[in-house]
Amino acid sequence: MMGTLAMVMAGKKIPTPERLFWADVEGDIEDVGGVLKITTIRVKMHLKCPEEKAADAKEAFANYVSLCPAAQSVKDCIRLQDELILET
Repeated sequence: MMGTLAMVMAGKKIPTPERLFWADVEGDIEDVGGVLKITTIRVKMHLKCPEEKAADAKEAFANYVSLCPAAQSVKDCIRLQDELILET
Protein backbone atom coordinates (compact mmCIF):
# COMPACT_ATOMS: atom_id res chain seq x y z
CA MET A 1 0.00 0.00 0.00
CA MET A 2 2.80 2.40 0.84
CA GLY A 3 4.55 1.72 -2.44
CA THR A 4 1.44 2.50 -4.44
CA LEU A 5 0.77 5.67 -2.47
CA ALA A 6 4.41 6.72 -2.92
CA MET A 7 4.01 6.21 -6.68
CA VAL A 8 0.90 8.39 -6.75
CA MET A 9 2.66 11.01 -4.61
CA ALA A 10 5.62 10.99 -7.02
CA GLY A 11 3.23 11.82 -9.84
CA LYS A 12 2.27 14.92 -7.84
CA LYS A 13 5.94 15.81 -7.18
CA ILE A 14 5.71 14.94 -3.47
CA PRO A 15 8.89 13.21 -2.25
CA THR A 16 8.51 10.13 -0.04
CA PRO A 17 11.90 9.12 1.37
CA GLU A 18 11.87 7.27 4.71
CA ARG A 19 12.51 10.42 6.74
CA LEU A 20 9.35 12.01 5.27
CA PHE A 21 7.05 9.00 4.74
CA TRP A 22 6.51 6.00 7.03
CA ALA A 23 3.70 3.84 8.37
CA ASP A 24 2.51 2.30 11.60
CA VAL A 25 0.71 -0.97 10.89
CA GLU A 26 -1.41 -3.14 13.16
CA GLY A 27 -3.68 -6.07 12.53
CA ASP A 28 -6.22 -8.26 14.22
CA ILE A 29 -6.17 -12.04 14.16
CA GLU A 30 -9.40 -13.66 15.23
CA ASP A 31 -10.84 -17.14 15.61
CA VAL A 32 -13.37 -17.46 12.80
CA GLY A 33 -15.13 -20.80 12.95
CA GLY A 34 -12.15 -22.47 14.61
CA VAL A 35 -9.62 -21.01 12.14
CA LEU A 36 -7.31 -18.13 12.98
CA LYS A 37 -7.72 -15.43 10.33
CA ILE A 38 -6.40 -11.94 9.78
CA THR A 39 -9.59 -9.90 9.92
CA THR A 40 -8.39 -6.29 10.00
CA ILE A 41 -5.29 -4.39 8.94
CA ARG A 42 -4.87 -0.80 10.13
CA VAL A 43 -2.31 1.41 8.40
CA LYS A 44 -1.45 4.91 9.60
CA MET A 45 0.72 6.57 7.00
CA HIS A 46 2.72 9.61 8.06
CA LEU A 47 3.81 12.18 5.51
CA LYS A 48 5.78 15.36 6.01
CA CYS A 49 5.29 17.73 3.09
CA PRO A 50 5.17 21.45 2.35
CA GLU A 51 1.82 23.07 3.07
CA GLU A 52 1.38 23.94 -0.61
CA LYS A 53 1.40 20.20 -1.41
CA ALA A 54 -1.09 19.19 1.31
CA ALA A 55 -4.13 19.24 -1.00
CA ASP A 56 -2.29 17.12 -3.58
CA ALA A 57 -1.26 14.66 -0.85
CA LYS A 58 -4.84 14.35 0.38
CA GLU A 59 -6.08 13.79 -3.17
CA ALA A 60 -3.44 11.10 -3.77
CA PHE A 61 -4.40 9.37 -0.52
CA ALA A 62 -8.09 9.49 -1.40
CA ASN A 63 -7.46 7.67 -4.69
CA TYR A 64 -4.49 5.30 -4.30
CA VAL A 65 -6.36 2.17 -3.06
CA SER A 66 -7.99 1.59 -6.44
CA LEU A 67 -4.47 1.32 -7.95
CA CYS A 68 -2.95 -0.84 -5.20
CA PRO A 69 -2.46 -4.53 -6.07
CA ALA A 70 -2.15 -5.55 -2.40
CA ALA A 71 -5.26 -3.69 -1.26
CA GLN A 72 -7.29 -4.90 -4.22
CA SER A 73 -6.21 -8.48 -3.55
CA VAL A 74 -7.43 -8.58 0.05
CA LYS A 75 -10.12 -5.89 0.35
CA ASP A 76 -12.98 -8.36 0.07
CA CYS A 77 -11.72 -10.68 2.82
CA ILE A 78 -9.76 -8.43 5.22
CA ARG A 79 -10.98 -5.07 6.51
CA LEU A 80 -8.51 -2.38 5.53
CA GLN A 81 -8.42 0.80 7.56
CA ASP A 82 -6.03 3.46 6.35
CA GLU A 83 -5.32 6.94 7.57
CA LEU A 84 -3.00 9.70 6.41
CA ILE A 85 -1.37 11.77 9.12
CA LEU A 86 -0.09 14.84 7.35
CA GLU A 87 2.58 17.10 8.82
CA THR A 88 3.18 20.36 6.99
